[in-house]
Amino acid sequence: MSLFLIGCGPVVARQNGTPDVIATESSGPSYAQLVSLSLDGDIVLDATIRSAARIPPAEATGLAPGHVRFYVTVDVGALIRANGPLPARVGYLVDVPFDPRGRAPNLKRQRVIAFARAVAGRPDQIQLLTPDAQFAWSPALDQRVRGVVRDVLATDAPPAVTGVGNAFHVPGTLPGEGETQIFLKTADGNPVSLLVLRRPGEAKRWALSLGDIIDEAGGAPQRDTLAWYRLACGLPDALPEGSLQAQEDDNATIAREDYAFVREQLGPCNDGRRG
Repeated sequence: MSLFLIGCGPVVARQNGTPDVIATESSGPSYAQLVSLSLDGDIVLDATIRSAARIPPAEATGLAPGHVRFYVTVDVGALIRANGPLPARVGYLVDVPFDPRGRAPNLKRQRVIAFARAVAGRPDQIQLLTPDAQFAWSPALDQRVRGVVRDVLATDAPPAVTGVGNAFHVPGTLPGEGETQIFLKTADGNPVSLLVLRRPGEAKRWALSLGDIIDEAGGAPQRDTLAWYRLACGLPDALPEGSLQAQEDDNATIAREDYAFVREQLGPCNDGRRG
């Protein structure tokens, strides 16, 4: 049967280890979740569910407790992102939680936004990026998703951060004064760096530089922007020791503190992937 020609991606875990239900949370998906999904797939669609056939639990491999799996067919209303044309009607598997009464929800006629990839050889089928990468449509979510997709596809989008290169602290002439520079590794090799400034009598502050010039002019990226996402979801929790090989102990200690300050300022990633 065609029901089993499309697979589901791995179940996404929340920080508490339980499956992450992103399809029906009243608060909606986080910005980081939307970016992660937009980066992972090549199809984002606005659609209305035409039919929903429940998959028997015995045939729903990997189904999370408290969830039910459906094979749905949807009428595509708009392609928010796609590498090519898509049929007006497509089908896919989706996992959704039971309603508060413990019953399978009625999905028919619901308008949704789905994140997916194409299925080779089956133009009328798509595969959700995660079993629950389907969200109830709303004007606010539609606007958020379109903004995220626009940012992700922009030619000047900040590159993905893959690690930390060299880091060093330079003390100033006054007690408590100094600067820490942290150079980041990126997927495309373009330069990205962090600058942390310490000034006597002032609060510590930091800035992100996208390019060869390192200064404080750009300031720290605003939360829920792609630059913030690249750092919050790409930087390791602590400064790698290999980044401080050329530093004296006192300066290395300050560099670690300044890196920890940046991590604290960024906050958690919350993209649904990290346990």
